[in-house]
Amino acid sequence: QVQLVESGGGWVQAGGSLRLSCVVSGRPLNHIHMAWFRQASGREREYVAVLSSLSGATMYADFVKGRFTISGDNAKNTLYLEMNNLKPEDTALYYCAAKTTGTWTTDKGFYNGWGQGTQVTVSS
Repeated sequence: QVQLVESGGGWVQAGGSLRLSCVVSGRPLNHIHMAWFRQASGREREYVAVLSSLSGATMYADFVKGRFTISGDNAKNTLYLEMNNLKPEDTALYYCAAKTTGTWTTDKGFYNGWGQGTQVTVSS
């Protein structure tokens, strides 16, 4: 079983930056697929970025391309989300998620490990 603990959320003005971290335990990071999702108040949880730790490939939602970067540090067994040029519409609870079997995907229904979430608030 994989355990995930996020940190790094906070309040920032539009145009600012934050880096989210997700410490993974129970599985080596480079043996699983990882992703960041977010859920704004009153909306569905949506995928933000995916990292295939097996291949190193990444995928991003269109609304974060060029602004966010997903990465992993295998030595620290930690996943990151570097967020730049933040916008008020990025305000949400951000979750990291793990998929320990099969191929990588952006579908949240296939992820079998979730963190508790970290709040990001961007003011205009």
